[in-house]
Amino acid sequence: MNEVIRELHERKSVRAFTDQEITPDQKKEILLAAMAAPTAGNQQLYTILDITDSDLKQKLSVSCDHQPFIAKAGMVLIFCADFRKWYDTFKEGGCQPRKPGMGELMLAVSDANIAAQNAVTAAWSMGIGSCYIGDIMENCETHQDLLHLPEYVFPAAMLVFGYPTLQQQQRPKPQRCRLEDIVQENCYRVRNGEELRRMFAKECSAVPFEEWCRRFCERKYHSGFSREMSRSVAVYAGDFTG
Repeated sequence: MNEVIRELHERKSVRAFTDQEITPDQKKEILLAAMAAPTAGNQQLYTILDITDSDLKQKLSVSCDHQPFIAKAGMVLIFCADFRKWYDTFKEGGCQPRKPGMGELMLAVSDANIAAQNAVTAAWSMGIGSCYIGDIMENCETHQDLLHLPEYVFPAAMLVFGYPTLQQQQRPKPQRCRLEDIVQENCYRVRNGEELRRMFAKECSAVPFEEWCRRFCERKYHSGFSREMSRSVAVYAGDFTG
């Protein structure tokens, strides 16, 4: 196993940070690595917001599901799926562009998330931990106001970075599904009940499958934040479908 693959396997989310600072040179390297990511047609359909204002970090720690560690992170980046810059560029060039559709949104979200993952991998190679904050997709009206997000710009992912505490370094990485649970050959096949139970057996060492499933469904899928995320994403998508 080479060094890159080893680090991909070892990387885990970090939610508690030491006071060690991320240097300007390290930040630049992480950002340049993000920008080196694969991108559709070399369009780089994203804009990265570097959140340096401590008051704004604090507000985001509240608006993103009340997670104080966001405000304590040494670096906070928001990866915005951005078709606005291309729409404006086409207009500037006299192209009379059509209104962007869902295809443009999905492509921009892919570009943004691929760039974000490059940043995660680059940071980990320097000993810097990170955590994805999906809650940035919630509370769209608040975040549009806080971040001055215009039409055709969607905050696809937020990342917080910092050096992990000893506890975070020693914390086991959550077990992933088996290869055969995730990979299917050539075409999609709907899994039967037995296969689903086998896939998630790793989660059911302490409780029966039905109990684990009920708890997880209520905690995640039926949660208020999940419903709010769906509402907010629909508002953002309205720019591309209305």
